[in-house]
Amino acid sequence: MELSERKKKVLRSVVDLYIRTAEPVGSKAICELPDMKFSSATIRNEMAALTDMGYLEQPHTSAGRIPSPAGYRLYVDELMADYRLSMDETKSINSAIEEKMQRFDQMMEKVAKLVSQATDLPAISVASRQGGTTVKRFDLILAGAGSVILVMMLSTDEVVNKLIKLPVNATETDIKLLGAVLNAAMTGLTAEEFTAELLEKVMAAAGAAGALVPVILEFTAETLRRSGGTNMAIAGHARLLGLPEYRDVDKAQKVLTSFDEDALANLPAVMQNENGTKVLVGPENVAQELKDTSVVMTKFDIGDGLQGMIGVVGPTRMDYAKVTARLSYFAESLSKLFAKPEQPQLPEPAEKE
Repeated sequence: MELSERKKKVLRSVVDLYIRTAEPVGSKAICELPDMKFSSATIRNEMAALTDMGYLEQPHTSAGRIPSPAGYRLYVDELMADYRLSMDETKSINSAIEEKMQRFDQMMEKVAKLVSQATDLPAISVASRQGGTTVKRFDLILAGAGSVILVMMLSTDEVVNKLIKLPVNATETDIKLLGAVLNAAMTGLTAEEFTAELLEKVMAAAGAAGALVPVILEFTAETLRRSGGTNMAIAGHARLLGLPEYRDVDKAQKVLTSFDEDALANLPAVMQNENGTKVLVGPENVAQELKDTSVVMTKFDIGDGLQGMIGVVGPTRMDYAKVTARLSYFAESLSKLFAKPEQPQLPEPAEKE
C-alpha cells in the first residue's frame, strides 16, 4: 500500500526526531514542528496507522513511537533530505585525507580510524584486488570415521585442504553429488561473490550433504580472502558505548564481542555490483550479529587493480543523511587522492577512540 504524502511527512518527522533525541516520539512533539500544519488528532491517527502498517513501533503502551526497520528503509529510500556538508566538515575531511601515508600496508587501518573519527561510529575499511584469487577445482575425499577431506586447487596453483566431519546420514553418493555441485557453482568466483544467495542455492542442490555447504563456503571464502590479499580493518568499537542504545552493559557487550571480521566479512560482497552508497537496515544484514544495527557502505578506487570500501556500523537510529554524505565525500576524495601519481599517505589517527 502506497503511503499518502501526509503519512510520509509524519513518518519523516518521527525518524528525524528520534535520530536527534533517542527518545520515543509523541504526537505533541510532531505538532510543535514549524512545518507541521495538521491537528494533534490527525497526527495521532496517522501514527497509529503507520504503526499498524509496520513502519512505526510502540515500545511501551504509554510511550510514543519509534521507527521500525521498515520505517527506516522507507526513510532512507524516499524520505530523508539531502545533507549538505558544511565548509568546516569538508575542510576537516580534506585535511585528514591530504596527509601522506608512510606505508601502504597500514592504509586500511588508518582509513578506518579516520572514517570512525569523521562519523563518530565504528568503521570498516577494505582493500581487495579486483579479479582476485578463485577456486579452479574442488575435490572431496572420504577419510573414514565419518569425515571427508576437502581439497581445493586455487587459480594461483596453490592447493589447500580441510578435514570436515560428515553428517550422520551422508553417503558416498551424496558426497559425489556435493563435489559436482561445488565445481558447477563455486569455481571461478572471488571471495566477494560468496553471498547468502549462493549459499542457499548450493545447499538446495546438494541434497543430503547440504549441511556441509556452510562450512565449505566459509572456509573457501576465508582462503580466497587470505590468498587474494584482501585487507580489512575495523576501528572505533568503543564509540558504540557513547550511544543511548548501548547504555545497557549486557547489550553493549553482546554487540562489541560480535563486532569482528567474521561478522563483517560478507559486507564487501554486498557491494560487489553496487554503485554509490548502500544502506542495510537491521534485519537486512546477512550476518546475525548485525541484525540490530544498520550498516552504511560505499566504494572507492585505489588503482593498480585494487578496490576500496569504507563503511560504518551503528544503531538503526543513526543520522543516515549525514553519514551517507560524509562517506560519499570521503570515498570521492580517496579516489581522487589515489589517482595521483605519488604514493598517498594518511596522518596517524589519534589514539583515543
